[in-house]
Amino acid sequence: MKNNIFLFLVVLLSLSLGLLLGTRGEQLNLPGFAPQKERAKLNRFMDYLSEKYVDQIDTDSIVNVVIEDILQQLDPHSVYIPQEASQEIAESMQGNFVGIGVSFFMVGDTVSVVRVLEGGPSKAVGIAPGDRILMANGDSLFNQNLSSTAIVSKLKGLPNTPLELAIYRKQNDSVFWVNLKRGAVPLKSVDASYMIDQNVGYIKINRFSQTTFVEFDRALRLLQLTGLQSLVIDLRDNPGGYLLPATQIADTFLSAGTPIVITQSNKGQRQETQATDQGNFEKGGLYILVNEQSASASEILAGAVQDNDRGWVVGRRTFGKGLVQQQMPLGDGDAVRLTTARYYTPTGRSIQRPYDNDHEAYYAEVTERYERGEMEDQTKIPQNDSLAYTTPKGRTVYGGGGIHPDLFVPNNNTQEEEWDSFVLRSNVINLFVFVTLDANRGEYAFGSASEFLATPLTTPEVWLDKFQAYCTQNSIPFAFKDQDKILTAIKAYIGLQVYGEGVFTQILNTDDPFLRKVMDHLAFQLD
Repeated sequence: MKNNIFLFLVVLLSLSLGLLLGTRGEQLNLPGFAPQKERAKLNRFMDYLSEKYVDQIDTDSIVNVVIEDILQQLDPHSVYIPQEASQEIAESMQGNFVGIGVSFFMVGDTVSVVRVLEGGPSKAVGIAPGDRILMANGDSLFNQNLSSTAIVSKLKGLPNTPLELAIYRKQNDSVFWVNLKRGAVPLKSVDASYMIDQNVGYIKINRFSQTTFVEFDRALRLLQLTGLQSLVIDLRDNPGGYLLPATQIADTFLSAGTPIVITQSNKGQRQETQATDQGNFEKGGLYILVNEQSASASEILAGAVQDNDRGWVVGRRTFGKGLVQQQMPLGDGDAVRLTTARYYTPTGRSIQRPYDNDHEAYYAEVTERYERGEMEDQTKIPQNDSLAYTTPKGRTVYGGGGIHPDLFVPNNNTQEEEWDSFVLRSNVINLFVFVTLDANRGEYAFGSASEFLATPLTTPEVWLDKFQAYCTQNSIPFAFKDQDKILTAIKAYIGLQVYGEGVFTQILNTDDPFLRKVMDHLAFQLD
């Protein structure tokens, strides 16, 4: 069962890694792409298929198959992006989407609002968690057996286009209509920022998009106003993204002229990115949290900090992606994300894992780390002495497969505990919390975010009983070995639905082993 869980997680990661890039895409210079003779040969063959072949065939689909087959012979991060996926990827990387600004579950075949996103049109017109969206511009959305994709297509649209929604509010059993205009809804890449104590600050980054550095810089400056002396940057489960914001954030911590990253093209041309004199946190303590799902731009940032002896990398060995992609248009809305360069950390090491054209084995390597014991014993992390490098202060760092942590945090879970952890990280508790709150929202009156954070859940035994009943009713196997973790997860998802990502993250970080490692290390340094 444990292998199946991690295979599922790896598939999710592979999708994220395959669809994220290290630099912004650039227009492909088609005249120089291939010799004219070869292009003419391929075009002539496609014409023969279209005009002469005995059966009618869809030449467009054949072209797509050929492209995908070619990409399968390349590295695992060069991918074909069909038109239908392009918009979602673009929205994620530009840091916003055009819509109404809600997240929802389908409950009883009805669109049920779970969260109303800050800065979106729904917030402005008073839509609230628990509301049901019954109709959109006269189209019924309930009891239609519509997919989530179909619902989203009716709610999203072009900027400033009008939308009339029929809303049912369960709390007072009323139906009313609201009129709004679709608009830009922020997709934040900085989930949370807060002070762990009076000296130590925390910032969590979920990906590197166009808006990441602006979000990060704003969060850092606010923390500095409250007495920040040491900073924790959480890059766990961050699959990467654009190269630029990762280097901008690294520049924040490094003095002018310090190397950040080296990129090398297929022509052997090397370019070194160096820090400027714009850094505003070059002296304080610095810790970078990573795990096996931290990749690409996350590894660039962690590598720049580690190789320059600027701070400490805390956690487990990162994914190991040292390739840079550019997105290039193919026409008709399709695109290809093609690897165009390799990157190297400041000491000159490549952290790219071998792939040998076997994409399945490449992604399965992350699950194999559990099987060989690396996740609970750092001495089992493979190290190749021929790929050893030395930092300016004499520390040994290794290339060839991810960033190795300076401070190791093991995962000692049994199979059952790993499954429990998976359930706690899934939407199971999120949906359970929504259904429980929705049954009688008046029963659950919460104060301000700060009051909610400081107050334990009332009647914890009731919440546990309800969750156990919910799991039994929905045939979800759950061992309930650590009730404190369950209660923490329940409170976190209440925080998510009522107050947002920041409160959610802060609650989940309660008694977090990665943060304990940081605080223990800080205490040791002060002794």
